[in-house]
Amino acid sequence: MKRLIVSALLSSGVVLAFSWTVGTAHAQEKIFGLTSTTFKDGQMMPKKVANSRANVPQNANCLGENVSPQLSWVNPPAGTKSFAILMVDLEGRGGGGVNHWVAYGIPPDVTGFAEGEVSKDSPKYVGGKSRLDVGHYSGPCAPNAQVRHYTFVVIATDFEPKELPPGLTKEELTAKIVPPDPMPRHDKGVAGIVGLFAKPAD
Repeated sequence: MKRLIVSALLSSGVVLAFSWTVGTAHAQEKIFGLTSTTFKDGQMMPKKVANSRANVPQNANCLGENVSPQLSWVNPPAGTKSFAILMVDLEGRGGGGVNHWVAYGIPPDVTGFAEGEVSKDSPKYVGGKSRLDVGHYSGPCAPNAQVRHYTFVVIATDFEPKELPPGLTKEELTAKIVPPDPMPRHDKGVAGIVGLFAKPAD
């Protein structure tokens, strides 16, 4: 079941379902998990995580400071050689989704990022390409007061940290992690959390 959920996550962007399935594993098993001190899973994120007008001057909905949330993960699966991280707004662009952060090549000894650490490029990860064509974190620019779900996913892979080139989109990255059969898959496990956000009141 878990591998089916991972496949759906990586191939179609359906990333919400898995975050509540991890707890079905045996109690004695050490669970690969992702947490944040900036917000609790399934709760509202603070205004500071939203993108800023300085970064996106043409978008009046960017009302924050683009402070990336703190993220940390534990119990990576055996055989993990690097991690990848995705941040996706599933409701963005009329349900087509918006990719806010694509990063990979994170060494296996890195177990998290401090608040604000990935608001800029870092040697700790290889930057992919978000909708804004940057490799670092780009926070929400929610257009209205409707609450949206921002899913943060950490994927354990068997890729070496420098194996993949920079600038991959989410679709390009996930196609490499889970290529078409019969090519071998490169995912070892996945964990995630969901942060909520809505445009702040003026």
